[in-house]
Amino acid sequence: MKPRVYIETTVISYLVPRSMRDVIQVARQQLTREWWDQRAENFDLVVSQLVINEAARGDQRYAQRRLELLNGLPLLSATPESEDWANRIMASRIFPTQAAADVAHLALATAHGVEFLLTWNCKHLANPLLLRQVGRIIRAAGLEPPIVCTPEELMGETL
Repeated sequence: MKPRVYIETTVISYLVPRSMRDVIQVARQQLTREWWDQRAENFDLVVSQLVINEAARGDQRYAQRRLELLNGLPLLSATPESEDWANRIMASRIFPTQAAADVAHLALATAHGVEFLLTWNCKHLANPLLLRQVGRIIRAAGLEPPIVCTPEELMGETL
């Protein structure tokens, strides 16, 4: 069985071609395309309704392309357990209130036992200082949090 990867919205956003001037964004876009084309097939990709809702926002030309990429990927449902995890993590005050949607992604992946959460959100999600604290909370309840990483970090050749 392939490891499951929760695809967070920033990954899909970098897959949709658009003009970028910032060298870091251009590099992330290229790395994301390489991961999608070369490595994604080694994983079972999953998303949530939250990802779909976020991908549908903004310029409709780009939103339509993002939704096309998501079409057919299995959806993880919000559950009482995932909502409880989101509430617990937010109550810990590790994340600011404006990061509630980011926490929801993490809670969904945790509640569904997903192995990896793929993101380019390095402020709140792929932030080792925050994840260290969140990991303690999740592990104290006997669960293992997903490994949160960027497409670049998940480019390795072996599983």
